Amino acid sequence: MKNRQATTNDYEAILNLWDRSVSATHDFLSLKDKEDIKKEIPMYFPHLDVRLWFVENVLIGFSGTNRQHLEMLFLDPAETGKGYGKQIMQQLIKEFNVRSVDVNKDNENAKMFYLKNGFTIVSEEPTDSSGRQYPILHLELK
Repeated sequence: MKNRQATTNDYEAILNLWDRSVSATHDFLSLKDKEDIKKEIPMYFPHLDVRLWFVENVLIGFSGTNRQHLEMLFLDPAETGKGYGKQIMQQLIKEFNVRSVDVNKDNENAKMFYLKNGFTIVSEEPTDSSGRQYPILHLELK
C-alpha cells in the first residue's frame, strides 16, 4: 500500500470519498449536519498531515493526522472489509507515531475497528468539537 501527502488539488477527490464513506457509515448524522461538516472539512486540511492511500494506483482512502493524533480516517465504502483499514492504521501507528484518536460513539463499526487495533477508550464528551449532539469517545493506544 502506498501513500502520499495530499495537495489542494486533491481536495475535491477527498471530499467525494468522504461523502461516500459517511453516507455508508454515519447514518446517525442528520443531513444538515453532514452538509455542514463537509463544508468545514477543508478548513482543517492546512493544519493536518493529510495522506492519500492507494492500492495499485487506486485511491482507497485518506487520513489526517496532527502530531500523534489521528483526526480522520476514511475509506471508500467499496474497499471496506478487505483489510486495508488495518494496514493503513498499522502504518499510521508505526510510521507516523499515531497514539490517539476520537470517534463518534454512535459509529459502532469505527469504535470496534480502533479497539481491535490496540486503542482503548479513555474518556467521553457529550458533543463533538463543534458542539453538535454527537457523543465523542477519546481513545489512546494501549
